Amino acid sequence: MTDTAAPLDTAGTVRDENAFDPQAILPFLKSQIPGLADGPLELRQFPGGASNLTYQLTIGTRDMILRRPPSGTKAKGAHDMGREFRVLARLNPHFACPKPLAYCDDASLIGSDFYVMDKLTGVILRRDLPAGVRYSPERARQLCLNLIDTQIALHQLDYEAAGLSDMGKPAGYVGRQVSGWSERFGRVITDDIPSYEAIIQWLIKHQPEDSARPAIIHNDYRYDNVVLSADDAMSVIGVLDWEMATLGDPLLDLGSSLAYWVEAGDPPEMQAIRMQPSNIPGMLTRAEIIRHYEDKTGRAIPNADWYYVFGLFRLGVIAQQIYYRYKLGQTTNPKFKAFGLFVTVLAQVCERVMAKSKI
Repeated sequence: MTDTAAPLDTAGTVRDENAFDPQAILPFLKSQIPGLADGPLELRQFPGGASNLTYQLTIGTRDMILRRPPSGTKAKGAHDMGREFRVLARLNPHFACPKPLAYCDDASLIGSDFYVMDKLTGVILRRDLPAGVRYSPERARQLCLNLIDTQIALHQLDYEAAGLSDMGKPAGYVGRQVSGWSERFGRVITDDIPSYEAIIQWLIKHQPEDSARPAIIHNDYRYDNVVLSADDAMSVIGVLDWEMATLGDPLLDLGSSLAYWVEAGDPPEMQAIRMQPSNIPGMLTRAEIIRHYEDKTGRAIPNADWYYVFGLFRLGVIAQQIYYRYKLGQTTNPKFKAFGLFVTVLAQVCERVMAKSKI
C-alpha cells in the first residue's frame, strides 16, 4: 500500500452529559466577535481528550472551537479557561497555536465558563491511524522529527519577548511538581489501584536541580494535541490544549511526552494503553528522541530515567483524577472505566524503569 492522505479531524454528536443549548451563548459571541454573521447554529463534540471538553461550534459557514471544563471534582488550579485564553492570546503571534476569540466567565449561560477560538483545519492522529492511511517508515520518521522539533521550538522561544514572563515561576519548579502531583494523587486514591508511594519516594530521592534554562512548556504535548497539515499530514500547523502550559524545566515537558510514547518493542500491557500511533515502523524510540533532543538543544540529559518516570507518574495521577470522577458518578463516559487499568500499568512501567536505572 502506498502512502495515502489522512482524513481531516471531525467532531461527532454531543454526549448527553456534556450537552448545552448553543443559542444561550449566541448574543455573547456576537457582542465579542466582530463580523460574526447570522446563520444556522450547530454544536458538535470532539471525541479526544479526557480533561477539558472540546466542541465545534458552527454559525453559518464559520467553524469555531469552544472549550469548557468538565463537571465534577476538579483539581485546584486546573481547568482555568481564563488563563488558557490569556496564554493563547499572547502566544499566538509567536508560535503555532489557535487564535482565541472570546472568553466568558458567566457560568449561568452553559453551567461553566468557556472560551471560543478559531478552528485549525487539519489532521489529528489519535490511537491508531485511520483506515486506509499509511506512513512509510521514512515518512513516519520525518513526522516524528517534525513533532519533536516543534516542541523544541517552543522550548527555545524567548518568553520574555513574547510577554509571557508572568506565565509561571521557574525557580523551584521541579520540587513543586513532585510535591504537587503527589498531593493530587493522595486526594483521589481509590481502593482498586496500586500505591504510588515507592515511586514518589524514588522521585524525591533522585530529584534533579531546576534547569538553568527555563522555558515555556506545554505539559501535555503529544500527537493528538497537534494539528497536521491537511496537504501532507506531516508538518505541524498548530498545537492545541494549553490548559497546563507554564514556565519551567523543559526536560519535565519532554518526560511528560515520553510517558505517552509507547514504542513497537514495548510489552503488551503498554500496547494496551497506547494513545497514539508511536509504534508504527519508522517512529523513533524513546532513546532516539532523547538523543535528538540533546543534539538539537545542547541540553545533556544524563538522568533521562528520572524525567521519564516523572512523566509516567504525572500521567498516572491525571488518569486517576479522571477515574476518580468516574467512580463517583460525576461522569458517565464509558471510556473512563478503563482508566483504573491505565493507572495500574503506568505504575508497573515506573517500577521497571526504576529497577534498571543507574541514577
